[in-house]
Amino acid sequence: MEGMEQLYLYGLIAGGILTLCYILLSDILDGLFDFIPDGWLNPTLILSFVTFLSAGGYLFETLTSINSVLILITSSLISLLLVLLLNIFVLIPLSNAEESNAYTEDDLIGRTGQVIVSIPRDGFGEVILHDSGGNISKTAKCFDGADIPYGKDILVIDIKEGVAYVSVKEDEFRL
Repeated sequence: MEGMEQLYLYGLIAGGILTLCYILLSDILDGLFDFIPDGWLNPTLILSFVTFLSAGGYLFETLTSINSVLILITSSLISLLLVLLLNIFVLIPLSNAEESNAYTEDDLIGRTGQVIVSIPRDGFGEVILHDSGGNISKTAKCFDGADIPYGKDILVIDIKEGVAYVSVKEDEFRL
C-alpha cells in the first residue's frame, strides 16, 4: 500500500470513529463548546468532510492512476459538494423540525381539547389537546371548581406549575 492510500485509509478510519464518538457524546460536547457561535465549526460537517475526502481519496488512489495532487483536489471538491448537500437537505430541515415541535406552556392557553380522565371537583384529571403537530396530554384541574366528566370538550384557561386549568367549552351555536 502506497503512502497516500494509507493516509486516506487512516483518515477514513479516524473520521468514522470520531463520527461515532460524536454521535454518542454530542449532547455533552455541544455543552462544552457552547462558546462557539452557531454555524461556525459544526462538528457534523467537519467530520463528514474528512470522511468523504478520505473515502474519495482512497477510492481514487486504489482504482485510478491519476496524480495524487489531482486526486486530492477532486476529492476535496466532491466532499465539499456532498457536505453542502448534507447540510442543505438533511441538517437544516432537521434543526427546523426540532424547533417547530417545541412549545411553551403559554402556547397552550386558549387551546381546545377533550377530557380523557374525569376531573373531580377538588382533584386532578387529564386532558388531551389537539394540534396540527400532534396531541399533547396534560394534567388538568377545573378552573371553575366543578366536575368535568370524561369526553367533555374543554378550553385551557391557564397553566400553573405544569397543570392546565380548564373550563367546559361552551357550544358556539345554541338554539
